[in-house]
Amino acid sequence: MKRQQKIKESFQKILPSGEKENDFFQQVWELVRQIPKGRVTSYGAIAAALGLKSGARMVGLAMNSSHGQQPLVPARRVVNRNGQLSGKNHFATPTRMQELLEKEGVRIQKDTIINFSQHFWDPLQEG
Repeated sequence: MKRQQKIKESFQKILPSGEKENDFFQQVWELVRQIPKGRVTSYGAIAAALGLKSGARMVGLAMNSSHGQQPLVPARRVVNRNGQLSGKNHFATPTRMQELLEKEGVRIQKDTIINFSQHFWDPLQEG
C-alpha cells in the first residue's frame, strides 16, 4: 500500500492555486512511460498501482487516447492480463504493436506474448 500511495503522490501536479491535480489519464501515461524496454504490464496492474483496482477499462481508455501525446507514451507495452495484444487495433496497422514489441526483444505468437510472466513489469513491485 505504501508503494501505491507513493506512485499516486508522484503523479499529482501542483496547480497555480497550490492544489494538486489528479488527472487520471496523465497519471496512466506517466506510469506507462516508466515501463522499461522489453517489458510489459497489464491494464489491471496500472489501475491497481493508481488505486483503482477495478479500473482496467479506464486505463484502456487512457491508452487509446495516448497516441500523439508528448512526451511519447509507449502504449505497446500495455497488454491484457493474459499477455494478449488487446490494444493492437488502436495502432496505425493491426501488426504495428507486435512489430514494436518485437524490436524490443519481446516474442509474440498468435497475438500473445511468449513467456509473459518473464516480461511482466509490476509497477507496485518494480516501479
